[in-house]
Amino acid sequence: MFIPNLLLIAGTGSKSGKTMMACRIIEQYKHLNITTIKISPHFHETTEGLKCIEEEAGSYAIYEETNSDLTKDTSRMLRAGAAHVYFAKVLDDRLLYVFNKIKDLIPEGAPIICESPALRNFVEPGAFIIMSSATSNKLKNINHLLELPHVKFKIEEMEGISSVPIEFEDGKWRVL
Repeated sequence: MFIPNLLLIAGTGSKSGKTMMACRIIEQYKHLNITTIKISPHFHETTEGLKCIEEEAGSYAIYEETNSDLTKDTSRMLRAGAAHVYFAKVLDDRLLYVFNKIKDLIPEGAPIICESPALRNFVEPGAFIIMSSATSNKLKNINHLLELPHVKFKIEEMEGISSVPIEFEDGKWRVL
């Protein structure tokens, strides 16, 4: 399923710069009223500011972030200027279902940035970014994703560029 208004961000591990990249793009294109989604397979405790939209015990939970004052990733996205930020805890077998539930909350054609390597197994986004870092923790095996069309950035490169070479035009994300 091709979703041209979706920019998907994956990473080689934790602390690889996924959220930093999302925030940079949100700040760069704040006027577009971007919606961001963070999807995690980890069912850790929810934090202050997450408003539950829907959940199915042991299967998934969908939240909207309402607190921009914390240091967690979804708060950072909201603080960067995202119009809406959704967070989902879901296992891969329900991932596409949950993504579609969230997508139904977003106006048709509106720009979406999603942090989820696993979603790339189910959809083809307008643009796909893979982040890496020399200091990544908990390295993930994403070799199968490297075979798909993508652009790769190193977190260390991000400090040297004033704007991310990507654009949203005619309802589609495109790497420049």
